[in-house]
Amino acid sequence: MSYGLSKSKLMAYRQCPRRLWLSVHEPDCAEEADATTAAFTIGHQVGAVARDLHVGGRLIAPEGPLSLALQETTEALQSPPRQPLFEATVAYKDLLVRADILKPVAQKWDLIEVKAATGVKDHYRDDVAIQTYAFQQAGVPIRHSVLQYVHNAFVYPGKGCYHEITSSGRVNSLFAEEDLTKDIASLLTAVPRWVQEAQTLLAGPMPPLTDHCEDPYPCPFLGYCYGEGPEYPLSILPRLSAKQQEVLTAQGYSDVRDIPPGVLTNDTHEWVRAITVSQRPDLRPKAAAIIKALGYPRYYLDFETIQFAVPIWAGTRPYEQLPFQWSCHIEKKDKTLTHQEFLDLSGEAPMRAFAESLLTTLKTSGPILVYNQAFEGRIIRELAARFPDLGAALTALLPRLVDLLPLTRAHYYHPDMKGSWSIKAVLPTIAPDLDYAMLDGVQDGGQAQQAYLEAITLETPTIRKKAIERSLKAYCGRDTEAMVRLAHFLMGSASQRR
Repeated sequence: MSYGLSKSKLMAYRQCPRRLWLSVHEPDCAEEADATTAAFTIGHQVGAVARDLHVGGRLIAPEGPLSLALQETTEALQSPPRQPLFEATVAYKDLLVRADILKPVAQKWDLIEVKAATGVKDHYRDDVAIQTYAFQQAGVPIRHSVLQYVHNAFVYPGKGCYHEITSSGRVNSLFAEEDLTKDIASLLTAVPRWVQEAQTLLAGPMPPLTDHCEDPYPCPFLGYCYGEGPEYPLSILPRLSAKQQEVLTAQGYSDVRDIPPGVLTNDTHEWVRAITVSQRPDLRPKAAAIIKALGYPRYYLDFETIQFAVPIWAGTRPYEQLPFQWSCHIEKKDKTLTHQEFLDLSGEAPMRAFAESLLTTLKTSGPILVYNQAFEGRIIRELAARFPDLGAALTALLPRLVDLLPLTRAHYYHPDMKGSWSIKAVLPTIAPDLDYAMLDGVQDGGQAQQAYLEAITLETPTIRKKAIERSLKAYCGRDTEAMVRLAHFLMGSASQRR
């Protein structure tokens, strides 16, 4: 029996033979992560802009069966006028591929693969080689094989312009490209071997596990392959290197609880191991002194940001993290709390109003508590650079930042955290009533970004937009409320441990 192979299936084989086997024989076991779905959406957006930059192009069979795409491609390749073709589709023996762009050049074609990444990655060469091989074998003369990727230095001038030549002659384009023709020359002879190996694999039993579950892409069959697994796998040991894990595995350990005292030489690893074995959390007393030394009022602050592969606001760059929401719980010396927030769902650039409202709320004194200072600090610095008239006031916020993440990491651990000090891992162990899983609609940062995108889309009904607004405010507010509870917990005595 011969199996039909698409480019994506052959790339799955290149990552992990078992992934290919499961995608054909057990496809219902796949579980795509939200991040993977979001990546596909971004890829489609980037691809659409790339097509728009090739005037007069033709999109091959956007709807309908592959047989129609094959037929339309054949007709378009053979019939004048020669024009750029989008999603041109060819089949050669058991291999079927679609090209993002085929650009006519003289009597040949340039094959252009478009990626939403900001550079050339090694596995892209396999990707382009597979496509080039299939088109060449199908009788389509390919002159150059090109990878087009997002140029993250591009500054969007606005008004839908994603490629311009400035008055100084500089090219300002969303895309950069690299000719991979020479790079893939040796790979073209390997593609038929990959196809044959994949066919042989699919005709046999399920192959063994590999260690490429996340490289180069997250595998949708992780749940199938690993099932229940150990309750406390070695991976919960913080910053465990591949070599360290290999050594522990070779010694027969798979669950942290199986490791006896004296084996682990890293102090944090041993701390996590001991707590996991005892199932008793540990709150070190030094944290209380550090928190108590902070003055008042205390500002507990959190930001939400959005990244666009294809910028929509003038003056912004691809994948630039742009803030659209903040939440701040303000604690006075008498322990009373107030809450202020900012959220702009107008669809206009929110950064200026974000910065101005932030300065109004944070005043000029008092510690600003955050969870991962590197993030909030960077956003504040970027706002200061974007708005020079606010620069001094924004920069003055930076020395006031107090990071609860390293403080918590150094002084508190609970076995239920399983090696993670993210706020979402810590919170259920100290304040289960604030569990993010109880929130309706938005429960993590990725969902917040998707909700924001939906809210600023013109087609989104008002009633839906209002629901999103409530969800976003509840989520961001939960982040700062969680920090308040965490700070109070860290000030507690050992007798308050759960």
